[in-house]
Amino acid sequence: MMDEWQQRTQLLLGDEVIRCLSQLHVLVVGVGGVGGYVVEALARAGVGRISMIDMDVVATSNRNRQLVALVDTVGQTKVSVMAQRVMAINPLCNVEVYTEMLCQDASERLLVIKPDVIVDAIDSLNCKVALLLAAVHAGLTIYSSMGAGRRLDVSKVRMMDIMDTSGCGLARQVRTRLRKAGVGRGITCVSSTETPRDPGPLEAAGDGRERVVNGTISYMPAIFGLMLAGTLLKDQVQRFEMGASATQ
Repeated sequence: MMDEWQQRTQLLLGDEVIRCLSQLHVLVVGVGGVGGYVVEALARAGVGRISMIDMDVVATSNRNRQLVALVDTVGQTKVSVMAQRVMAINPLCNVEVYTEMLCQDASERLLVIKPDVIVDAIDSLNCKVALLLAAVHAGLTIYSSMGAGRRLDVSKVRMMDIMDTSGCGLARQVRTRLRKAGVGRGITCVSSTETPRDPGPLEAAGDGRERVVNGTISYMPAIFGLMLAGTLLKDQVQRFEMGASATQ
């Protein structure tokens, strides 16, 4: 039976699609600026099972753009903060959290978690490519985020096949690595065609190496995340509706 809080969704989609969404299992890898908004939209749409992977804790510098980042959540793991938020939206949602890094072990982790659909909101190039390849090899649908930093123009944000991306350095590197691994078209991503602003300064990373710190604005990661979630949900709704019409 539909809960009262889902009435407006029911008016749009109907009872059967709501039931199907309640049985959907989505894995979101990375719940920072982009991934947090993905999880939020999935929870509010009534997705019944959400798994999250992220090893990071909330930092003060996250507060300009990340849903999990508040004055009183600094120092907490991002997955635990996001899990609490999901349960406050839909207490019936089955939430699974993994405070770890998913990288070269991606194939093995997917066999354990067994999601229906995956969202990649990973910052690390190596881990992002590892997850994309693991999803392709497992025959799982995956939606991926390219770079949201150093950009301001919302009109340049698009959903597209990853092989059609342009103007994004991260996407270029991902395309190159996918092609080398024999993977071509078929991965849907969100990306911006805007020419990015200058990179920020270098800072020491946890492994002792230096990395560039890119500037970000409050709304851009949110737009990326909501576009990913919106495309995923639209595709799932259409799949459910087509399945229902085929059986009539």
